[in-house]
Amino acid sequence: MTCILIFLIIAYPLYFVVIASVSDSTLVSTGQVLLFPKGFSLFGYQEIFQDSRIWTGYRNTMIYAFGGTFVNLLFTLPAAYVLSRYEFRARRLLMFFFIFTMFFNGGLIPTYLLMKDLNLINTMWVFILNPATVNVFNLIITRTFFEHTIPREMYEAASIDGCNHFRFFMKIVMPLSKAVISVIGLYYLVFHWNNFFTGLIYVRDYSLQPLQIVLRDILISNQVFAEGAGSGGAAGGYAQRYADQIKYGVIIVSTLPILIVYPFIQKYFEKGVMIGSVKG
Repeated sequence: MTCILIFLIIAYPLYFVVIASVSDSTLVSTGQVLLFPKGFSLFGYQEIFQDSRIWTGYRNTMIYAFGGTFVNLLFTLPAAYVLSRYEFRARRLLMFFFIFTMFFNGGLIPTYLLMKDLNLINTMWVFILNPATVNVFNLIITRTFFEHTIPREMYEAASIDGCNHFRFFMKIVMPLSKAVISVIGLYYLVFHWNNFFTGLIYVRDYSLQPLQIVLRDILISNQVFAEGAGSGGAAGGYAQRYADQIKYGVIIVSTLPILIVYPFIQKYFEKGVMIGSVKG
């Protein structure tokens, strides 16, 4: 019974967003929409999807999310493996430098100047190759996983057969690390999917903007229209009637892909998180 109650508490806000996105905004704001949609209308979704910028934003975000996640894993996994090897004497010193960046950073202006010197400003590469390429928190989780899940004796046995570290990492460690790869892969994917700040600061070309910036502009333009038309009688009522539909529709459009992906890697996600937390 307790689990059911917890599930309802967590699930109802998500359900409410769905029914509110297809209900009359006036009825939603007055608290008349609780369990079922009222004044059913798909006007909000029509307004969102008829905007051609949506599809450009989706395309860009897909490229940034999957390309960025691939680059993140490409650097994080080998670095975590090296730092997990006890025979690597410099690992503690290097780990100190990684952890140091969790508490201190250069700030926005030095970071912007760095991106400018690297010629990443106003390019798609600023979303993929950025200071967050290796997240230290994810690095620690992965290193801990390798330390406590991959026995040192396994490498000793492999090395007797002539296996070097690179081959051991690719042929043995990677297949045994699906759990932690899924965990940090999901972390990186969600970060790139929700990445709003990078497009806002570093990109001026609208054709390169991610979905989050596009949805923000649609939301702002809808609010301006609703407020500007407020003194226009019927026009103001029309805008206000559908304003919340667009707001809730934006939430659904921006989060639905991640919600679809999560169930397929949930079993790896739970296992990886527990390993990283208990053994950390």
